[in-house]
Order: sequence, then structure tokens, then C-alpha cells
Amino acid sequence: MFSSTKRPFRPLLIALTGGIASGKSAVAEIFAELGAPVLDTDQIARDVVEPGTPALAQLVAEFGSDILDTSGRLDRVRMRERVFADPAQRKKLEAITHPAIREELAARAQRAQGPYQIHVIPLLIESGRADLYDRVLLVDTSEEEQLKRLMARDGSNEALARQILAAQASREDRLDAADDVIVNTGTLQDLQRFVQTLHRNYKLLAERINAQ
Repeated sequence: MFSSTKRPFRPLLIALTGGIASGKSAVAEIFAELGAPVLDTDQIARDVVEPGTPALAQLVAEFGSDILDTSGRLDRVRMRERVFADPAQRKKLEAITHPAIREELAARAQRAQGPYQIHVIPLLIESGRADLYDRVLLVDTSEEEQLKRLMARDGSNEALARQILAAQASREDRLDAADDVIVNTGTLQDLQRFVQTLHRNYKLLAERINAQ
């Protein structure tokens, strides 16, 4: 008599990426409203450097206590200005924070429920991790629009905003890596329609990979 064991369900893993200020957060919010687990590495990056965390202690040891604000939290604007002015310092920052972010992302992915998961990873292409995902979803917009949004959102001056854009993968490289693309040049209603279509498609894809 033969016995069979059912394979554990494997969620479809979607990497949501895009240049800074391209609209990733708006897209992620719509997915979340549709019930999809959304794991945002920007939020995880904040969580792993909260006061009392090993990563924050390492950052203070490496960069000094002047990277903290008056409440003892990481001053992200000051840290950003410092590392974007010096690639060597940016590498030191990433060597401390990236392993902590990946570990926490993996732990949260294990706990998440649903046919597919959205992992918001702004630096997906730069980190070389696109191959770890079933699909790469790119939120795309022009560099001119990114500059305008970034300066309005963060109060960055144009020189710093251009430095930040230059430190990221090119638009062409992101498009080459993408399986699905949302062109974010329309309205919020346009975004909602795009995401609703992808939501249905991703659920179907998840069913197919688990039926094999």
C-alpha cells in the first residue's frame, strides 16, 4: 500500500521594486487593502535599528553617536547625507544593516499567510536578489518625476536628490529585470485597476505552482 504526503503550500513570492519616489508605497498599500501580505524592507530597515537593537549599537560603534537624534534614535536624514557623500561609508552602513534586514524579512515571510506575498525591496536590482523571486514587479516613472517627488517629499535639495538617484540602478536595468511593470503616470484609480488585475493574476499563478 502506497502512502502519499502532501507538499506544503508555497506562496508565490513577488518582489515589488522601483526607483525612489516612484510610487512603490502607494502600490504596496493597495495590495495590502486587497488582503495580500506586504513585507516592506524600508519599514524593516527602520525596525532593525530601533533603540536597543544590535544593528543600532553597531552603527554607533562604526559612525559615532552623532548619528542619533535627541531621543536616541537613528537620525535617518543625517545618516543619508553622510553615506551618500561617501561610497565607502555607504558600504559600511549596508554591511551592518543588510544582514539584519534579510534575517527579519525571512522571519516575517515564514509567518505570513496567503497565496502570494509582496516583498517591497527598493534596492532589489542593486543587491542582486531578483532571482530569489517568482516575479519582479516594477513601479516605473520618469527620472524627472522622481526628482520632483523626492524633493517635495523629503525636502531634499536638487543636488542631494540627484546623488540619491545616481546611487541606484538605472531605469533601464530595472526594466530589464522586471516581469510586470506598472507605469505610474496616471491617477490613483489607474493604480488601483493595475493592482487589482495583478492581484487576480498572482492568485492564479500561486494555484498553478502548487498544483504541479
